[in-house]
Amino acid sequence: MNLDDLLIEAAKLRGNTVAVASAEDEEVIEAVAEAINRDLAQFLLFGNKDEIEELLVKKGCNKDYVKVIHTRSKEQASQQAVKAVFENEASVLMKGHVPTSTLLKAVLNKEYGLRMGKVLSHVAVFEVANFSKLTIVTDAAMNIAPDLSQKEQIINNSVEVARAIGIAQPKVAVITAVETINQSMQATIDAAALTIMNKRGQIKNCLIDGPLALDNAISLDAAELKGISSPVAGQADILFVPSIETGNVLYKSLIYFAKAKVGAVIAGAKAPIVLTSRSDTSESKLYSLALALCSTEK
Repeated sequence: MNLDDLLIEAAKLRGNTVAVASAEDEEVIEAVAEAINRDLAQFLLFGNKDEIEELLVKKGCNKDYVKVIHTRSKEQASQQAVKAVFENEASVLMKGHVPTSTLLKAVLNKEYGLRMGKVLSHVAVFEVANFSKLTIVTDAAMNIAPDLSQKEQIINNSVEVARAIGIAQPKVAVITAVETINQSMQATIDAAALTIMNKRGQIKNCLIDGPLALDNAISLDAAELKGISSPVAGQADILFVPSIETGNVLYKSLIYFAKAKVGAVIAGAKAPIVLTSRSDTSESKLYSLALALCSTEK
């Protein structure tokens, strides 16, 4: 499967509506227009009505599939978009031209927010040239330095996304700087614990191995040279990183050095959240939408 296949799979799903907070953004409206052209979903667009409608005309968007709701501020746009998901008027939440902190404040609201008692985490799905399958990276944007319990939940979130896009039993590599347990490196100790938790059935629906360095996780040759033999080494579907710094560098390296394509969601909430950045292309936003729509079927 590649990311274009996700667009095909998302188009098979019916009845989905996406709520966009502060939709007055050219790249967002371009992604919305392309999503409508591909018959992926209908849209509730919250924000400055005049600016949104101007962009809809500019991008040639079919207005039969959108409803524009005027809001006076980015805070109000975020609140109303989140409420639309909370009240089941929409199945996916999408960030527009609004600060992430503003949107997440609404997501975490105790009255109408989307928190379900789980850790929220960022799950990115990459299509890397010359790789035969999609590669998932987590967590590159939400959790700064997760403890063991949070790591377990982040893995569970990523496994749900992987299964939603057709990877029945994803192989999870717990990434560290080395492939051996080092008492001075907490990440290696946590990696070993997560591996045992998986073997004892505490973490289900996947195969986990760690600690693994990045080369041992994605290259069979590198794993064999180090004498590592496991169902995960050299063929990981999910790269679980120990901290946000590691994840952020890996994420941006894949985009800027490897020119990889990417779609990403925030998982662990009542509904998938498309939390792209201003620098993301309309193509990336479209892939993220498709990933979120597929994740509604998990």
